[in-house]
Amino acid sequence: MGNKSNRSRRYREEFKRDAVALVRSSRKTVTEVAGEIGVSAEGLRNWVKQDTIDRGQGAPGELTSTEREELRRVVRSDGSAGGYAGGPAAKHILLALETAA
Repeated sequence: MGNKSNRSRRYREEFKRDAVALVRSSRKTVTEVAGEIGVSAEGLRNWVKQDTIDRGQGAPGELTSTEREELRRVVRSDGSAGGYAGGPAAKHILLALETAA
């Protein structure tokens, strides 16, 4: 067993932005940059993809960070936002969003 934790690590938005900028400004692969800054290549790849979506260059139907946050807020609401109180399907959607982010 290695000494890496199975827990997800949270990074500040500023760190994510800087990491994405480094990928975009260098001639290095996502995997190379990820290794240099100590994050998983998959995580960094997700940050780059989300940044692409946020810039309006994603595929149709992909949610921006703002839209994801709004959906999380609505799903977590007590029904006051749009009259929707959640439920099993809402919890499934919320879990999918949190693991994709």
